[in-house]
Amino acid sequence: MSTFKTVATVAAAAIGLFVVKKLTETKTRSRVLGVIPARYASTRFPGKPLVMIAGKPMIQRTYEQAVKAHKLNKVVVATDDERVAAACKKFGAEVVMTSPDIPNGTERCDAAAAALPEDYDIVVNIQGDEPLMEPEIIDEVVEGLQNAPDAVYSTACTPCKHEEVTMRGRVKCITTTDGYAIYFSRGMLPHNKKGAINNKFNYLLHLGLQCYDRQFLQTYTTLPATPLQLEEDLEQLKCLENGYKIKVIVVDHSAHGVDEPEDVASIEKIMKEKFPELL
Repeated sequence: MSTFKTVATVAAAAIGLFVVKKLTETKTRSRVLGVIPARYASTRFPGKPLVMIAGKPMIQRTYEQAVKAHKLNKVVVATDDERVAAACKKFGAEVVMTSPDIPNGTERCDAAAAALPEDYDIVVNIQGDEPLMEPEIIDEVVEGLQNAPDAVYSTACTPCKHEEVTMRGRVKCITTTDGYAIYFSRGMLPHNKKGAINNKFNYLLHLGLQCYDRQFLQTYTTLPATPLQLEEDLEQLKCLENGYKIKVIVVDHSAHGVDEPEDVASIEKIMKEKFPELL
């Protein structure tokens, strides 16, 4: 065999091993960080992280649920406000202070991960306004990304009540037959010719739980905002508009997030009816 062929064979073998190694690393993605972004200066609901829900600040209820997840190696709260930080430290949470100039929760998660001394393969964005997020769902979403090497992001959806399909505070999702996101919207999704809710259709409600490949998260923060992202005010659309794949895990979750002050009473009612152990 000529020297050229020998070198070519060795090079091809090396490339093959490298590809297999990278795929294996991507599939493994075993070190997982949970981040709960918490801004005090919410436009629609100032001071939302500290609103009391059945006797505890909402951020505490979210944190206590998150630390029960088996797939998370660490859980931190990422905030830009000393009032939130003080409340979190009081109940024992680890806090990472981040810049008030960070525009959204996704980039706050990236900043928090960068500030920690440990390296992680996956970063989970656990919305601070989802105080009843079951730890089992967090584990399912992490596993969903670990089992989908072609995806850089996984998230959870649950059946949407028909009376909530047109609510702008409830984000809807449509997927491919193999469970990858096609689109997310604050409007009715999918729409139809009649422009009316189809009571026979199974709409999907997007939950406030995003799971990112750590390397992709670093890339995400460098991508400029996209038209659909800005129009819908949904961060995940920037991923889809740039051609990245999002794995969607459909789960059974009966609660909703706290978007407005009026949602607090509804959450407390759900707790009494379905999660009395949390009271």
